[in-house]
Amino acid sequence: MLVGRRITWTVSHQAKVWRPPTDVYETDDTIVVRVEIAGMKEEDFRIQLSRRTLTISGRRDDHASGSKLAYQQMEIMYGDFQTEVYLPWTIDAEDVEATYQDGFLVVVLPKPKKRRVRVVDANQTGNC
Repeated sequence: MLVGRRITWTVSHQAKVWRPPTDVYETDDTIVVRVEIAGMKEEDFRIQLSRRTLTISGRRDDHASGSKLAYQQMEIMYGDFQTEVYLPWTIDAEDVEATYQDGFLVVVLPKPKKRRVRVVDANQTGNC
């Protein structure tokens, strides 16, 4: 019998979320986010743009058939995934385009257009 010792059991389930390989690059007019994630369908992705953060998430299921007795090697990630890209400026979500082809999700975000400020001579407009 143990006297003065207390054993505490803590059981918690924390879902493992993994991050797929992601490239982010800039062109003259856009920021491009390219995510390598094979075995998905277009509708399996959740793409959210909130202020200056682009979040891409979803779930890739293991569709291996049959009963698995033991893995010999397992390098492909399955389950919930998420990647976040922090943007240097706010982007209008309506202008964002996403395509999925050959195992790559490509999200194209347009850069904000540079606005030129027109300087007006106050003497000519009558304002001082």
